[in-house]
Amino acid sequence: MWIDTHCHLDAPEFDVDRSDVIARARAAGVTLQVVPAVMPSTFESARQAALDAQGAYALGTHPLYAHRAGRDPVAALAAALQQHGADPRLVAVGEIGLDHFVPELQDPASRRAQEGLYAAQLALAAEHGLPVILHVRRSADLLLKHLRRLRDAGRPVPGGIAHAFNGSAQQAQAFVELGFCLGFGGAMTFDRALQIRRLAASLPDHALVLETDAPDIPPHWLYRTAAERAAGAVSRNEPAELPAIGAVLAGLRGGSIEQTRARTTHNALTALPRLRGLGVLL
Repeated sequence: MWIDTHCHLDAPEFDVDRSDVIARARAAGVTLQVVPAVMPSTFESARQAALDAQGAYALGTHPLYAHRAGRDPVAALAAALQQHGADPRLVAVGEIGLDHFVPELQDPASRRAQEGLYAAQLALAAEHGLPVILHVRRSADLLLKHLRRLRDAGRPVPGGIAHAFNGSAQQAQAFVELGFCLGFGGAMTFDRALQIRRLAASLPDHALVLETDAPDIPPHWLYRTAAERAAGAVSRNEPAELPAIGAVLAGLRGGSIEQTRARTTHNALTALPRLRGLGVLL
């Protein structure tokens, strides 16, 4: 079994053929997908997509969607966690985090708003004993600061996954020490992604999980240039691509595909412990 630890299966890009996408994933051996919400209005669609795929879901507001998340996304998350807290398919709070890359979100007020939203959602995860799925773009140190603050206050977040990780080796080690796994996907398949590939090759075995971020971050074999996209070419990622992405990871680490599948599956079950309970549901 392969586990896609980050797949936006509820995205509009899949509306026309979601059942076929799920079937292709299963045929490829990807029998479990984790579907993170991006804001309260997608909580139900993420949950339903997970049910359709017999997978799992996470609830939270992504920093890039904060401006569309309604008046009080923290209250909406608190209510949703209260409502669905006993659902075994709810495995994490996410996708939450900070984005210090997108230019329009880098003014001081936007950064403060992002940080406040992240801190509040992190506290809810700690309160409910749920791991977190983190959006990390040029923001690793500040994300770590808030995780350590809760830990030092005796209210630790029980680990989780730093999604699409592209930080330094020192930052990677800091996340691992806090009980996190690091997510690797399509970006790792590009030869020019030197830092990501170095991390994928050198991190401890227990630190890596696989993801697609479908429909986003397509692997190199699905990449289309801007000119090709302008001419109508489509570059939609799918969870069925995960085994081929896993083969790239195996090549970088010098292991077999089967070893990579077994190790990353074990790591996903460790990072998101509720996934273990879905064995009886699949």
